[in-house]
Amino acid sequence: MKTSAKNQYAYVNNILIALVSAIFGYNFYQAIVHPEKSNIAISLILVVLTSVMVRKYGYQQVKEEKKDI
Repeated sequence: MKTSAKNQYAYVNNILIALVSAIFGYNFYQAIVHPEKSNIAISLILVVLTSVMVRKYGYQQVKEEKKDI
């Protein structure tokens, strides 16, 4: 079973989205509650990089149909 280059990164992209969302959420909370402890700029950079990766490689696996001979 062959997988294309677009599909093999789908699982990793989903993990990356979850991780960056957690980091961004925590830093957004810190920006509201304790502004001196927040690193919101670094989180925004991670969000942009994640967005680029997802747009380039996709985030859903495409199901391949079986061909009968």
